[in-house]
Amino acid sequence: MSREPAASIRIVVVDDHGIVRDGLCALLDGHFHMKVVGSVANGKDAIESAAQLQPDVVVMDLVLPDLSGIDATARILADRPLTQIVILSACDTSEHVFRALRAGARGYVLKESAAVELVQAVLAVAAGGRYLSPQITGVVIDALLSNSAHPGPIESLSAREREVMLMTVDGASSAEIGQKLSLSRKTVDTYRSRTMGKLGVTDLAGLIRFAVAHSLTPEGR
Repeated sequence: MSREPAASIRIVVVDDHGIVRDGLCALLDGHFHMKVVGSVANGKDAIESAAQLQPDVVVMDLVLPDLSGIDATARILADRPLTQIVILSACDTSEHVFRALRAGARGYVLKESAAVELVQAVLAVAAGGRYLSPQITGVVIDALLSNSAHPGPIESLSAREREVMLMTVDGASSAEIGQKLSLSRKTVDTYRSRTMGKLGVTDLAGLIRFAVAHSLTPEGR
């Protein structure tokens, strides 16, 4: 009697190194809930195999001859969006990880950890989740924090520009704002104009809509 259950996860393995490919196939086929239905050595064959074999999961090497794993991933998902892709790579930079995720991959496993993590990754993405090797989690978080260091529109405002904006939204005129902040009316208008430019709005109505959308009105503060 076959030990393969009816609900086996159907997998295609893509790697241009025969020894690695064979090892991955043996690893995955050895799991009770998995069945390798195909293995290929390049991106073009990966696309054809995905169309013909209709796997649930494709384990995709990042660096392949003729077509990168990123491009192959995007093309597979364009035709079969429900296919889950796990990228297998020796590259651990945030750039490579983000490119893979933007292409639609649901998992990213480092080759050095494949023997331990690949089965976990396949199970995770087949169940609708995501999987990143723990070693690259820190790299990804650092990159996200670095990107968040670039200020958004509101954070780009100076303290004075923010004051003028809030008072304007509250309904104060330039003269009233100037009197309260000890500024000339012309200076207040300059601050307001600079603020609107940073926020990407062109008139007072747009400024008010922006403030409401970002909870900057009196009720939202």
